[in-house]
Amino acid sequence: MTGAFPAPGIPAPRRRRRRVLAAVLGLLCLVLVALAFIPLPYVVMGPGPVTNTLGATRDGRPLISVPKAQDHPASGVLSFTTVSVRGGPGATVTAYDLLAASVSQARSVVPEEQVFPQGATNEEIKRENAAEMTHSQEDAVVVAERALGLTVPETVSVGVLPTGSPAIGRLEPGDRFVQVGSTPVTGSAGLRSAIQSYAAGQSVPVTVVRDGARRQVSLPVREQQGRKVIGVGLKVDYTFPVKVTIDAGDVGGPSAGMMFALGIHDRLTPGELTAGQRIAGTGTLSPDGRVGPIGGIQQKLAGARAAGIQWFLAPAGNCGEVVGHVPDGLRVVRVDDFDDALADVRAIAAGKGAGLQGCG
Repeated sequence: MTGAFPAPGIPAPRRRRRRVLAAVLGLLCLVLVALAFIPLPYVVMGPGPVTNTLGATRDGRPLISVPKAQDHPASGVLSFTTVSVRGGPGATVTAYDLLAASVSQARSVVPEEQVFPQGATNEEIKRENAAEMTHSQEDAVVVAERALGLTVPETVSVGVLPTGSPAIGRLEPGDRFVQVGSTPVTGSAGLRSAIQSYAAGQSVPVTVVRDGARRQVSLPVREQQGRKVIGVGLKVDYTFPVKVTIDAGDVGGPSAGMMFALGIHDRLTPGELTAGQRIAGTGTLSPDGRVGPIGGIQQKLAGARAAGIQWFLAPAGNCGEVVGHVPDGLRVVRVDDFDDALADVRAIAAGKGAGLQGCG
């Protein structure tokens, strides 16, 4: 005779409970495995490398190179800070990553769309970051050399004509601006300022040079986000009196501009700007010297302190995110523009940093 018989000595209700428990445990295992592979639309931001602008690259070359005749080697510490980002296009963030970040004071979790443009690919993001780094370095050279009293001429031309621009058919990429109304164009700031003097709806006469010939066109002035515009993306080229080269490796983005400018200034002036103090910071830098806010300030503070930094220069626009997140042993100084940053570094070097304005 064949057939199924109950296991001797184990009551049927207990066998059923064991089967249910085994099923629940199996389901739980499947869930745990799934959590390790299901991508989530978040990124984890943490402290990234801290790099001394007065130091050397991995192959031993100076991060900032200037001609030998103008070079004043400096051995201080003026570091730019970075953020490590886990996630985004081409990467996966799982529930375990989010759990690990939630118990770390130096890491934060933010929605992916707050960090990366929607629909952008990893390659597109890399190209954009590289372009921003190039502009950041160029602007840093402009600001540093002008702060030293050097003249840095600008050539302003038409870069792009956005879709729907009233300048399409009247201007072409490459046209060099020489005059707005009766005002000569000597730089991008002057060109923008001249346009602001017109009212929205007015027409502004613009003189450009194309293929060696001057031509004048009339463009309507529009108001966009509180500013007057003529529908042209500008391209600015500089003629530098001192050739400066910056090698920041594979770091991208615009947030190292202020620290690059400080490093360049130190290399082009005699003596040690820092007097042995360990100073780091962050902030975008516009050609007119304004320091702008950046992302990931809390992670940059943590990374700076972990690298042994004593002083941190923070953009005024980030001060709201700084308060309550300053690591022990790190002093934060508020900065509005490059002149502020330079004066602050000098004060710190002179032992007068205690009187500088912080973010509190």
